[in-house]
Amino acid sequence: MIRNFKYLMILLLAVISFGAEAQYSQVLYHMNLPQNHLLNPALRPGNRVYIGLPAFSGVNINLNNNFINFSDVIIKGQTDSLITFLHPDYNADKFLAKIKDKNSIEPEITVPLFGLGFSAGKDLYIFLDINERVEGNVVLPGDIIKLGLKGNEQFAGSKIDLSSLRGDLKYYREIGLGFSKDIANRFRIGVKGKLLFGIASVSIDNRSLGLTVNDDYSHTIDADMMINFSAPLSVKMTADKKIDDFTFDDSRFDNRSGIVDFLTNTGNMGLGIDLGATYDISDKFIVSAAVTDIGFIKWKTDLTNLQAKSSFKFSGLNMENVLNGTMTFDSLANVMLDSLKNSFILSDTKNPFTTYLPYGITFGGSYNLTESFSVGLLSYSRIIGKQIRESLTLSANVNVGNALSASFAYTAANHRYDNLGVGLGLRAGFFQFYAVVDRIPVTWNKVITEGGDSFPVPVSWNMVNARLGFNLVFGNKIKKKDDKPMVLVE
Repeated sequence: MIRNFKYLMILLLAVISFGAEAQYSQVLYHMNLPQNHLLNPALRPGNRVYIGLPAFSGVNINLNNNFINFSDVIIKGQTDSLITFLHPDYNADKFLAKIKDKNSIEPEITVPLFGLGFSAGKDLYIFLDINERVEGNVVLPGDIIKLGLKGNEQFAGSKIDLSSLRGDLKYYREIGLGFSKDIANRFRIGVKGKLLFGIASVSIDNRSLGLTVNDDYSHTIDADMMINFSAPLSVKMTADKKIDDFTFDDSRFDNRSGIVDFLTNTGNMGLGIDLGATYDISDKFIVSAAVTDIGFIKWKTDLTNLQAKSSFKFSGLNMENVLNGTMTFDSLANVMLDSLKNSFILSDTKNPFTTYLPYGITFGGSYNLTESFSVGLLSYSRIIGKQIRESLTLSANVNVGNALSASFAYTAANHRYDNLGVGLGLRAGFFQFYAVVDRIPVTWNKVITEGGDSFPVPVSWNMVNARLGFNLVFGNKIKKKDDKPMVLVE
């Protein structure tokens, strides 16, 4: 069990040690692809009509963290082989030095269900997007990670502030309808309104949380927090409203109608908006700006409110007991679960709660060196609660009509400054194929297995973004000397 748990820890940290800084690859911004309006609704593709098919138009999967990269989890040992952070020769203090005060993990998945865009007259472009989206944000205080890996000794007799602990995971459907239009000479705006339909969510409302490591290494927690669920959970209570057990209510999915009812739930509604603009300073120099994903969801169905507002004590067991072999992971998990169950009570009311979307702010500029070749600079900031993620992308872009679109980009983000990205779009008749790979690691190492085989791994990697798909596209915008605001120059 211990051996398997170690491998699970290695895999988990290796997976979260790379991610992407934004929901959509920034390489898309300066390419002649319909998807670039997801970053700025004022951007307009070079075709008159586009249709995006379910999933085929590009599933987007990101997993971002702000505190470790691949080389922190697996490093080169004394020989040519690599070792993990659980190896006796690994410098644990060096690993823990990477831990921040607030350590975030942010998974994101976007699956397109349908996309449509078309020109309506000379200046107007209308578009519709329907997406399934999963977004999460977990913030772990640095001290709780250090306590788990190093043990109680250095914290004995002190209180750890865990008020920054936060967690939010939501699955929802987004229906967005928008337009872009020239409203003045060289000035174009874009707006997309969104209806949001929440399907399932869990959210932690942490008002205050502190953990005291007692001299006997037991732990005392002072908590004032709420965990809110909107999901098919079945909760059993004791007479004093303590949690006896809770399980996922899979009976809701015994038949097709139950699954359809769950996935088409409209009881958790929200609203969102994207705003954008572009301005042609000259025939060659264009600037743009956008604010995307401003929105919220009000959760009203399948509600469960778990509240902890008290002080409780439990045995100070931690991960060190598992790693040194004095306790199995199952035993540790059972003890911790029992402690948590005794600390939370089930609220009498099913209180609705609200979650907010993380939003992005984009500033961009491009300069056309020739009719088909441009250079671009793009700044993107993503705001999640009180946290800000920033990235800066410099790109060289080629757009040859609707036939070829390519971009080569360098990005500084997520505490890394050696990230490359490439994008390629090709049109063949009604089909436009594209591939975008962002945050490509530059330096690589190799892992040597016990059998002597080897395979490459990136030395420093904490973010990646890849997207592959195709669109159905029809028609072309015709470039005219007296119609420059319609020409896509990004």
